[in-house]
Amino acid sequence: MSITLSAFGGVGWQFFDNNGIPLAGGLIYTYSAGTTTPQATYTTSAGNVAQANPIVLDSTGRVPSGEIWVPVGVSYKFVLQTSTNTLIATYDNITSGTIPVIGDFTGTGSQTAFVLSAIPAGLNTTNVYINGVYQNKNTYSLASATITFTQAPPVTSIIEVSFS
Repeated sequence: MSITLSAFGGVGWQFFDNNGIPLAGGLIYTYSAGTTTPQATYTTSAGNVAQANPIVLDSTGRVPSGEIWVPVGVSYKFVLQTSTNTLIATYDNITSGTIPVIGDFTGTGSQTAFVLSAIPAGLNTTNVYINGVYQNKNTYSLASATITFTQAPPVTSIIEVSFS
């Protein structure tokens, strides 16, 4: 079995609640894509030590082992929740082994639409960060290669769009 870093929560990711506060004690449930059947993830590139399921985030909102490793080509559903099981987001059909495309932009304070270099597979394969803070999927929409924010990102903000 060939192992690779997960496209979701790979190395050192920090997770936040809907208010931008680190998700201390947050939970990441891992399932086979499109199901509620638990699917193992691993703590190392050897793929010999399974993570707990759910993965319980540390006090800074990070995966305790620092990394999430998965088998190449296996599709997952990741469910991110608070420590009290309140749903933050669900990410389905995340397949490892693909290298995400990164789009970098700078906010103007008025511009809401940005054109990516390629067309993402869909909203669920798109992750957006403004000044390093993850943006919930309900704060933007996707039409072909254009991502449109419901509110213009602040002046000089750094916008990173990761997609496959």
